Amino acid sequence: MKIATIIVRVLIGLLLLVSSVGYFFHLFPEPETTGNFKAFNIGLVASTYLLPLAKSIELLCGIAFVTGRFVSLANILILPITVNILFINYFLAPEGLPIAGLLFLANLFLIYRYWDNYKSVFTP
Repeated sequence: MKIATIIVRVLIGLLLLVSSVGYFFHLFPEPETTGNFKAFNIGLVASTYLLPLAKSIELLCGIAFVTGRFVSLANILILPITVNILFINYFLAPEGLPIAGLLFLANLFLIYRYWDNYKSVFTP
């Protein structure tokens, strides 16, 4: 199980690193968007701080996952972002749903594996 945890952790970290570095350095072309997703994307880009903030958190969490340091903190920080990625892909862009679903399930798996680190948060 330890090897599976390392594999999942590194794969999530690489996915987050590639997406955030690609955003900051404009490595990938902008995808064609239509309909409601286009309106959502325009609104997201119009808020000048929200997308860079999310991508910065993705970058920091990706570094934490790849290096294996502060993984418990990175799991909690990236969870709301993965939930939003899952919902955006479910409701607005279903073609990205498999990757979003795997990212969310992998995040839940890592939270399960590092559950001993979170026990003190839930004790009165």
